[in-house]
Amino acid sequence: MKPKPLASLVLFTFAIFATASVSLTAADAPSIFDRKNIAALWIVPYDAKKRGSEERAQMLKELGLTKLAYDWRAEHVPTFDAEVEAMQKHGIEITAWWYPGRNPEILNAIKRHGIHPQLWVCGSRAITVTNDAERIEAEAARIRPIAEDAAALGCKVGLYNHREPWFEEQDHQIAIIERLKRDGITNVGIVFNFHHWRGSLAEFPALFKRIQPYLIAVNLNGMRADTTQYTGVRYIGSDESELAMIRVVESSGWRGPVGIIHERGNLDAAEGLARNLSGLEWIQKELHQPGSGGPKPQETTAPVLPKPASSPSPQPDSKNSK
Repeated sequence: MKPKPLASLVLFTFAIFATASVSLTAADAPSIFDRKNIAALWIVPYDAKKRGSEERAQMLKELGLTKLAYDWRAEHVPTFDAEVEAMQKHGIEITAWWYPGRNPEILNAIKRHGIHPQLWVCGSRAITVTNDAERIEAEAARIRPIAEDAAALGCKVGLYNHREPWFEEQDHQIAIIERLKRDGITNVGIVFNFHHWRGSLAEFPALFKRIQPYLIAVNLNGMRADTTQYTGVRYIGSDESELAMIRVVESSGWRGPVGIIHERGNLDAAEGLARNLSGLEWIQKELHQPGSGGPKPQETTAPVLPKPASSPSPQPDSKNSK
């Protein structure tokens, strides 16, 4: 039986709109590097203006950012509640919290305010065994109670590559995560920091494919042509390799939070973040159409690795720089 003309027209029209809807959804989907997906990193101790919680929240809002990865020092502990409240007031989500060791003050603040940040944890310099199997067991034993605490609050734990050679290897982090899974611990993932990575650009696509199932955050940075050398903190878009690395991230289909780093204590955090955002906009244009971004961003100041007066906590393996 042939469909009536009107019915055919309705079906045809529906098919056109359905196809157009799928096409528009794919084309108009926000980029992983949209400002609403960008978190500001390391702007608490590294800010020449020494902003307080309220000023910091206002600054992020003015930049169009809605996420903060919260780095802190001992002097900031009494202001944990004020920090969370200021961010909530201005619509800023604390997506991550620097967590150098088990800390009830952080856990209590998270519980009081009902937030669910990732807890970012580095490798321990106190673990000195060199055998990989023993090191994996030792790190898993260290991370396990942290992950259990986090799970009770609905939070994840991020293994953060930072200045500890063994722990900076993502395959070692994967091994720790898989070991924890054997104990039923499933809320641990990887935070991948561009500027603490020491691999070659040629191997990055394969590495990213391996870590993607475990990845919970990516933090960007300018990357020199030789990515095996530590670059310090540099503006996004100002170097030779980050465009190729960011292309891999975007094309992978991974869609998680992305961080931009301000770790220059002699510079206004608003200016540092703005320069990174400008560089990221240049990158996005180049990803869409090579040559369309205009003049390449420049690293206008020397890389700075400031050392604030105090450390995040009295833990013996805490780090001053992220």
